[in-house]
Amino acid sequence: MKRVLLPVLALALSLAGCATPETRLRTGLQNAGLSKAMSACMAERMVDRLSLLQLRRLSALGSLKDKHVADLTLDQFFRKVRALKDPEILTVSTSSAAVCALR
Repeated sequence: MKRVLLPVLALALSLAGCATPETRLRTGLQNAGLSKAMSACMAERMVDRLSLLQLRRLSALGSLKDKHVADLTLDQFFRKVRALKDPEILTVSTSSAAVCALR
């Protein structure tokens, strides 16, 4: 039984590790006020283009959300992204938002 359980557990943990950055980013973008569809689209594109540190910084944007605002505009989102002072995050965020807005 232990011989079967160990490989299954290892596979589950490795799959969970792969999904975590995208899931965290998607949740962070939603918490920051972007729509569910826009967050999912942008996270899918951005997870392959940014480092884990950059993804963590982006996912932390949710903590900046004004609780009285229902939806964050892209302009407000980019103001927050610019405040991170990372040109690569801004470039990838901008291109992802443009592509996702056209879908």
